[in-house]
Amino acid sequence: MDDGIMLAVVALGALALGAVLAWLLGAGSRGAGRGQGGADADLLARLYVLMEQETAAARTEAAHQRTHLAELERVMTGRIEQVRSELAERLAGMAGSMGREQAEVRAAQAEALRDMAEASARQLSAIRVAVTDQLHEAVERQMQTSFQRVLEQFSAMQKAMGEVRAMTAQISDLKRLFGNVKTRGGWGEAQLKAILDDVLPEGSYESNVRLGPGNDVVEFAIRMPVRASTPPVLPVDSKFPTEAYERLLNAVEEGDAVAEKAARKSLESTLRLESRKIATKYIHPPRTVEFAVLYLPTDGLYAEAARIPGLIDEIGRTCRVMIMGPALMPALLRTVHLGYVTLALEDRTETIARLLGATRQEMIRMDGVLEKLARNAQAMSTSIEEARRRTRVVSRRLRELDAPETEDVALNPEMEFTGPEPGNTASGQL
Repeated sequence: MDDGIMLAVVALGALALGAVLAWLLGAGSRGAGRGQGGADADLLARLYVLMEQETAAARTEAAHQRTHLAELERVMTGRIEQVRSELAERLAGMAGSMGREQAEVRAAQAEALRDMAEASARQLSAIRVAVTDQLHEAVERQMQTSFQRVLEQFSAMQKAMGEVRAMTAQISDLKRLFGNVKTRGGWGEAQLKAILDDVLPEGSYESNVRLGPGNDVVEFAIRMPVRASTPPVLPVDSKFPTEAYERLLNAVEEGDAVAEKAARKSLESTLRLESRKIATKYIHPPRTVEFAVLYLPTDGLYAEAARIPGLIDEIGRTCRVMIMGPALMPALLRTVHLGYVTLALEDRTETIARLLGATRQEMIRMDGVLEKLARNAQAMSTSIEEARRRTRVVSRRLRELDAPETEDVALNPEMEFTGPEPGNTASGQL
C-alpha cells in the first residue's frame, strides 16, 4: 500500500510539472515578440530534464521501497508464524499442566473426601457409642428411680393399708362404743361441754342440775344474764339417736326410697319424743326460762333433722325446744355471752358516771388555768412586739452608719429597750 501511495505522489508531481511546462510554453509563445523565447526554451528543457530525473529517482526509490516492504512483510510473516507456533506450544503446555493440576486436585479432593468420610464415620461411631452408653445409663437410672418409687409407693400403700386396718378397728370400736346408749350420751355431753367452755365465761353454767320436783337431772343449765337474786337458767340436753340416723344413711347409700322414708319417719318420731321429754322434765319457770335446747352432736344429724319439712319449727312452737347442732350452738352461746358483757357494762355505769363528773370538775379547773396562761401569753406577745420594734429602730440606725456622710450620728434615746409601755397592745405597735 506504501508503493501505491508513492506512485500516486510521483504521478501527481509529474502532472504538476507538465501543467507548469504547458503554462510556461504558452507564456513563451505569447512573449516571443518580446525577445525572450530562447531563454524560456532552455529553461523548459532544463526543467524537463530535472523532472525526468526526479521521476526516475522516485521510481527507483519506489522500487527500493517495494523491495524493502516485501522484505519487511516476509520478516513479519515469519515472526508472526513463530509467535503463533510459540503460543500454540505454550497453550499446549498450559493445557497439559492444567490437566495434570486438575487431575492432582481431583485426586487430592477425592483423598480429602475419603479422609472426611472416614473421620465422619469414626465420629458417628464414637457418638453412637456415647449415646448408647448414656441411654443405657439413663434407662438404668430411670429404671432404678422408677423401681425405687414403686417400692416407696408400695411401702406407702402397705402403710396406708395398715392405717386403714387400724381405722377399721377404730370404727368398729366406735360402733361398739356408740352402740351403748350411755356411752353415746357421754360423748355428746363431752362435746357440748367443750363448746360451752370455749364460748361462755367461767361460772356461767352448771352441769347435772336438778330443775324439777323429781329426780330428773339436766346435763347443763346456763345462767341467763339478767339482774335477779336467782337468775333463770337455760336447760341444754344432748341427744344422739344413732340407730335411726344409721338406718337413714344406709338407705340413702343403697338408694332404697322406701327404707329411707321409713328411717326418716323413725328419726322424726325419735326427735319429737325426746323434745317432749325435755319440755316435761326441764322447763319449769321461773326457775328456768320458757324454752330449752336439744343438742345434736353432729352437723349431719342436724342437717337430716332440718331436711324434714316443718319439724324444727313445730317442735319449737309446741314443745318450746330449740334443736341445734355444733354449727349453731356457738352462735346462741355468743348471744348469751354478749348479755353478760352488757350486764357488766351496766354494773359499771355508776362508776363511769362518777368518773365523768370528776373529769368535768377537772376540766373546769383546767379552763381557769388556761385562761391565766392566755393572759400571760398576751403580755409576753406584747413584750415580743416591743422588742421587735426596737430591733427595727436599731437596724435603721445601723444602715445610716453605712451612708457616705462622715459626720457622727448620735443614737436616739428611743433605741433603749425599756419594756412594754402601759396600755400598748400587740396590734397597735409597728
